Amino acid sequence: MRKPLCTPLLASFLLALAGVGAHAQAVYRIVGPDGKVTFSDRAPDTAAKPAQSTTSGTGATGAALPYELQQVATRFPVTLYTGTDCTPCNNARNLLVGRGIPFTERTITTNEDIDALQRLSGGNGLPFGTIGGQQLAGFSDSEWTQYLNAAGYPKQSQLPSNYRRPPATPLVAVKAAQPAAPTAPENRAPAERQRPAPATDGPTPNNPAGIRF
Repeated sequence: MRKPLCTPLLASFLLALAGVGAHAQAVYRIVGPDGKVTFSDRAPDTAAKPAQSTTSGTGATGAALPYELQQVATRFPVTLYTGTDCTPCNNARNLLVGRGIPFTERTITTNEDIDALQRLSGGNGLPFGTIGGQQLAGFSDSEWTQYLNAAGYPKQSQLPSNYRRPPATPLVAVKAAQPAAPTAPENRAPAERQRPAPATDGPTPNNPAGIRF
């Protein structure tokens, strides 16, 4: 025989709910700019300033990331190190782009880049990637997917339609050439030093006899 659904505890709850309904008023669910959900009996201010665009660890995008994705990207930022004419690098990039992972791309093209990569990863193989503190040498679809899942990245892209991936930048920033500072007179070569004024000994238009005083 089935028991009645309305137990004494449930009955008390229903009576309390009925009492609340007699004095019910509107309750608003408000989601703040930081994604925090609050409830209030006051209507949200629709004239409030909208949440400003945020950036992930990959650079300015001009579009705010969904709150949960932003939290994951902040805790486990993804960086991809690539080179030219590198098919595995393209495969790694396609995986991240296709899955909607916000990431930073650093290119390895100069000897300075290679030295920096060596110090960072202990090798010079490409592609090289980091997901938070996890380092990934080479590209394996299953391995990269495993670590992205473990970090909590969504399996389907949640990037807004106006999201723009930041452009790839060299691992070692290129410094602009600085103009050479003028050389101090004491450091100049002898030929560059100021020559003494020519002697005025001998006849001149004002001193035809060349007399020295």
